[in-house]
Amino acid sequence: MAKERKWILKEPADPDKVGRLSAELGIDRVLSALLVKRGVETFEQARSFFRPSLNDLHDPFLMKDMDKAVERVRKAMTSEEGILVYGDYDVDGTTAVALVYSFLRRYSSKVDFYIPDRYEDGYGLSFKGIDWAADNGFSLIITLDCGIKANEKVEYASGKGIDVIICDHHLPEAVIPPAVAVLDPKREDDSYPFDDLSGCGVGFKLVQAYSQAYGIPFETLIPLLDLLVVSISADLVSMTGENRVLAHYGLKQLNENPRKGLQP
Repeated sequence: MAKERKWILKEPADPDKVGRLSAELGIDRVLSALLVKRGVETFEQARSFFRPSLNDLHDPFLMKDMDKAVERVRKAMTSEEGILVYGDYDVDGTTAVALVYSFLRRYSSKVDFYIPDRYEDGYGLSFKGIDWAADNGFSLIITLDCGIKANEKVEYASGKGIDVIICDHHLPEAVIPPAVAVLDPKREDDSYPFDDLSGCGVGFKLVQAYSQAYGIPFETLIPLLDLLVVSISADLVSMTGENRVLAHYGLKQLNENPRKGLQP
């Protein structure tokens, strides 16, 4: 016997808010009601909803540890240290690796990437991957879409003289890994305004912060947004806030000038 399912309908939108928004925008009340149910209640909110702007992106330095992460990346770049970009093997993880690696390769030849094997490495930062980094002369690992629970692995890496920057978007446990920097908007002690970024989104905020700190024009980051919109569409994140802005411009990039790996 098929399991019965129950539809739970949202409460009707506030008729006063619907009428006010309908009058302000000059639109039908049905559309106005749908917008109000999505939290769009004013002209300014509607404009942001229908016409996303890159100016609406938050300052990346509002994310906890971002200053430490940028400083450590800068040190690695100027000292010509080996940087290993390490990401999960799913869509979010691989696009995040491609995005951060593509950016860092513009400014350093001492950059490589590592995608763990599902069966040999397991999920997330692995002992095998850390050993590979140590054997190949890498002194900084940047994890993407993983690492927030890798306390033991981070300590292991430190014992081999390797610093770790964590870029993740999963819920952390009570004890944060002892990494050089832990970028995760879901940290309880992080007041970043939007906590539903994809793992690739957190990686993008890192390169945005680095660019902002060292005078790299934001326009040079736009070609990376085709990768970011793929991660947003494939992962379990909401199409609101920064994700909506980044997805809008990512789709534009994907349609107009996608990289070879994303061409149909």
